[in-house]
Amino acid sequence: MQKFKLKERLMQSPTRVISLSFILVIVIGSLLLSLPISNADDSCGYLNHLFIATSATCVTGLVPIVPCQQYTIFGQIVILCLIQIGGLGFLTFMTMFFIFAKKRLSFSNRLVMQEALNKNDLNDLNHFIMRIIRYTFTCEFLGACLLATQFVREFGWIKGVYFSIFHSISAFCNAGFDLLGSTSLIAYNQNVLVSLTICTLIILGGIGFVVMFEIRDKFIHYLTNRESLSKIIRTFSLHTKLVLLMTISLITLGTLVVFIFEKDNMATLGTMNMSNKVLNSFFQSITYRTAGFASIDQGALTDISKLMGCLFMIIGGSPAGTAGGIKTATLAVILITVHSVMKGRNTSIAFGRKIPFEVVMRSLAIILISCTIVSLACLGLCLLEDFPMIDLFFEAFSAFGTVGLSANLTPLLGYGSKLILICLMFVGRIGPITMILTFMKKVRGNKENQVVYPNGDIIVG
Repeated sequence: MQKFKLKERLMQSPTRVISLSFILVIVIGSLLLSLPISNADDSCGYLNHLFIATSATCVTGLVPIVPCQQYTIFGQIVILCLIQIGGLGFLTFMTMFFIFAKKRLSFSNRLVMQEALNKNDLNDLNHFIMRIIRYTFTCEFLGACLLATQFVREFGWIKGVYFSIFHSISAFCNAGFDLLGSTSLIAYNQNVLVSLTICTLIILGGIGFVVMFEIRDKFIHYLTNRESLSKIIRTFSLHTKLVLLMTISLITLGTLVVFIFEKDNMATLGTMNMSNKVLNSFFQSITYRTAGFASIDQGALTDISKLMGCLFMIIGGSPAGTAGGIKTATLAVILITVHSVMKGRNTSIAFGRKIPFEVVMRSLAIILISCTIVSLACLGLCLLEDFPMIDLFFEAFSAFGTVGLSANLTPLLGYGSKLILICLMFVGRIGPITMILTFMKKVRGNKENQVVYPNGDIIVG
């Protein structure tokens, strides 16, 4: 009877299933990383293994130790599997196995997958999941082929191919883990092929599967029917238009910010020529948005670059992708709502479309909850650690945005601070709304939603 009630409770709350699936993967991953076969040196303590497992599963990239030095090939493959599972979601892989086994998903399981993929409906869910799998593996394969042209020449066939696959998966999943030592991709900051390949993989993974599928379908339609490109772009959905607009704007703004404030910094871009300054400004702008790879020393960034980086990191990537943060579409909805208020409108309008009130309310809740969680975490880190405040803020925003950039602080943090970062990475990956709903008794069928209350007057502003 108790088992039946537990199952019924899980079926009523898709968000709870999503959260528990990530916890399950993290715990199993941490135990595997604790095994002697996973460690090249003496074990570094369970907390560090838990930290690495959480960072990999939540595709963050923050590390208290150097993975390529601490872990054997077996341990590194465990991390790679955690990254792949965390990037797509454990439930996506489970559903894929159901599809291959030709077993029909129950309605409750379909609801869980709908919530996990941020999908608005249940139509063609199996087909959508298979498209995600094909798209992911295709991008990772092509990325690995491009990286292999550099790594095979440098490390030989076996190690070069292994490095190419690892970094391609890590980049597409926006994880930021690498096998190159403690300096990430700094040794390749003047290598155009490696830098642009990593950047492209980060964008393709972080922009969202829904957006990429729509772009692909519209592009095929354009090639088939030879309609004007401007007409095809106008037929994009509102979600795709907002995501593309925000992504291009944030990448451009981030590139300009990094270039302006770091071009004369001799510890970052100051010693480079103009083309490499632009390349690494672009790379830094991309990696700010949940990637975690570094082509310049993050600890040497100017304070204003770190501060602006915190803002980019909490925004993150786009919904239904491998990135974290509050998401570009969420920020777009809030900016549109503010613009509508300034115009004296009662509704939020974008590209001739009305944004539903429920979407506006959810966006406001996500931003408020996210800012509250990060603020409390920053306060905790400041109480526990005696490092510059901006560096601690950089660490906290990086963890919540599942970015993985660090001002070289992560290995120096105490146990309490690492636990705070673990919690931040977990909440940042599954989303603050999902985290709140996980602990609610009921998610659907709330009777309070059916009650109409009288208006109350409040003076604001």
